[in-house]
Amino acid sequence: MNSSKKITSALISVFSKEGLAPIVKKLNEQNVKIYSTGGTEKFINDLGIEVIAVEDITDYPSILGGRVKTLHPKVFGGILNRQDNESDVSEMAQYNIPQIDAVIVDLYPFEKTVASGASEADIIEKIDIGGISLIRAAAKNFKDTICVSSVDDYAEFLELISKNNGEISLKDRKRFAAKSFNVSSNYDTAIFNYFNKEEKLPAFKLSETNGQELRYGENPHQKGYFFGNFDEMFTKLHGKELSYNNLLDVDAAVNLMNEFKGEAPTFAILKHNNACGIAQRNTIQEAYLAALAGDPVSAFGGILISNVEIDEATANEINDLFCEVVIAPSFSATAQEILEGKKNRILLVQKEIELPSTTVRTCLNGVLVQDKDNITDSAEILTQATNNKPNSAELEDLLFASKICKHTKSNTIVLAKGKQLCASGTGQTSRVDALRQAIEKAKSFNFNLEG
Repeated sequence: MNSSKKITSALISVFSKEGLAPIVKKLNEQNVKIYSTGGTEKFINDLGIEVIAVEDITDYPSILGGRVKTLHPKVFGGILNRQDNESDVSEMAQYNIPQIDAVIVDLYPFEKTVASGASEADIIEKIDIGGISLIRAAAKNFKDTICVSSVDDYAEFLELISKNNGEISLKDRKRFAAKSFNVSSNYDTAIFNYFNKEEKLPAFKLSETNGQELRYGENPHQKGYFFGNFDEMFTKLHGKELSYNNLLDVDAAVNLMNEFKGEAPTFAILKHNNACGIAQRNTIQEAYLAALAGDPVSAFGGILISNVEIDEATANEINDLFCEVVIAPSFSATAQEILEGKKNRILLVQKEIELPSTTVRTCLNGVLVQDKDNITDSAEILTQATNNKPNSAELEDLLFASKICKHTKSNTIVLAKGKQLCASGTGQTSRVDALRQAIEKAKSFNFNLEG
């Protein structure tokens, strides 16, 4: 039995019209009957293509300010009927319901509206009701109907109907159904999370629709994916594809440097999610050189991050070091040109964006979720535990070291002097061992730990 079905009719109701015109023209070439509503109907009419208003099927106008347009048995019957079911075929004829073979929908941009800072009234109006219902109905009935659920799928759908003269295989219909339920579940998750900011129901829902397959996971034998909007946080200027381990280090670097946001020029070098060098100086070049002096051995192949623009002088210094990633709020034109001299070196411009307020990790057969530790030590909250009271310079170094310690694997001891990381003992089972490790390491790089 041939599982391919030719599209003879389509319902189109979309928010984004970008890329829609070629689809409509191709469907028209293939003598597909087109139904539509509102702005989409006008768009198709303006192309000079015949379109049937949904109101002409239902005998009901769009009501309640456009809130109800497609929610009608004559629309959903046309989508949900089983074409090989005698009873369904009979009822379709009895109630004069037209067959609908394809549904093309692009939902109201709920997440973008929330992100824009719009009023709650505007946000509520961007909760799509008819569109999400059309998607679920068409995807459920994938045996007879194809559902195109997002502007992101317009190009692929156009390619399918162009290549096969409107014939769509069962495999492709089912694949598009999966895409559709991905869209609908993500949409509902976004709406729930918006409402749950105030309600705080004990439920955890995370949905990311654009997964990026990585070369591999932590090790070559492991598969790896990144789910998130990397471009929302960074502009990638140059370099190879980021790996799973690169992303972990970038995350650690960004969270560490967030402690020094708005402060004097600060430069950090990280390896395996821990700082192996960090310093604060009057210029970013001086800060980089002091950070590198903290552990020039571990810095090889590390992740570099600055809290201010990287200039030409600093870029020349960095260029002598093999490093995987360099992150900064900006790069001077000359600095960028210098650093792009190494083909694989990744350059990232970090955008002004608020970091996530929660942390999530898998645990047993579930997940652990907690508020991110956003508290930074200050002089006001410190309690003196020694006989000697620290002077102002020592107090500044204590606070500097505390910020680093917060982002270093426990048990950890951080030794800092003159706003420079001298050494750290990381990931030890006892603090004594961590201190011994830090002292030994600091001495190996000729740091004076006296005073």
